[in-house]
Amino acid sequence: MSLVDNIDKNRIPAHVAIIMDGNGRWATAKGLERGEGHKEGVRAISRVVDAASKISIKYLTLYAFSTENWNRPVEEVNGLMDLMVYAISQETEKMKKNGVKVECIGDMERLPEYARAALKECIDQTKEGKQITLVIALSYSSKWELANATKNIAIDVAKGALDINNIGEETISMYLTTRNIPDPDLLIRTGGEQRISNFLLWQCAYAEFYFTDVYWPEFGEKNLLEAVIDFQKRERRFGKISEQIEYNGKVSEKKL
Repeated sequence: MSLVDNIDKNRIPAHVAIIMDGNGRWATAKGLERGEGHKEGVRAISRVVDAASKISIKYLTLYAFSTENWNRPVEEVNGLMDLMVYAISQETEKMKKNGVKVECIGDMERLPEYARAALKECIDQTKEGKQITLVIALSYSSKWELANATKNIAIDVAKGALDINNIGEETISMYLTTRNIPDPDLLIRTGGEQRISNFLLWQCAYAEFYFTDVYWPEFGEKNLLEAVIDFQKRERRFGKISEQIEYNGKVSEKKL
């Protein structure tokens, strides 16, 4: 029986977020330049988008470049920007054909103009995609996002557009870059580290976490399916007790 056959089609996570870690270490382990790891990491993105679409995951968010990554050596940052633009130009037609809709979250103003232009073109070209939404977290960090949301809430309160007494969790969610995207059900991190590195802190409050030692350039369909199967073995209670969880659309008949 294949891994696909072990997937419960009724319990597919609607949104999977991935911290793509290990490109540089993968390259170093093979005696290659770090840039070669990033190139191989782009190939992994294509594989994983195809695999996610195949099992009807509706949203896939990839942590591509954090605000902290701007502190890396200039030549590496420039190489990553060039690689991103090249990958977008190569993959846009395929994504259009496969029904992939591309969206971006993050501080786009920090990107070089040529990178912003390439992203905008890709987003425009794929906006009709219905199969899966690929969200690229680029120049993104959760602390930046929350600080920005707080500032904008304060501006709207000062203008009288928002009543301070009506501010709640839903208000904050509506001021985040992910306002039109459901919260992740499953967060995957590759590369062996077990932290979430300033990624979707608010949105992952109830996400299931899955950590794997596999470096991102080696991650593929098999690894994604293993993560989903592990996710499906877990009981998601959202603060309730086991007896209150719905099974097949019905509340358990166990005595509460």
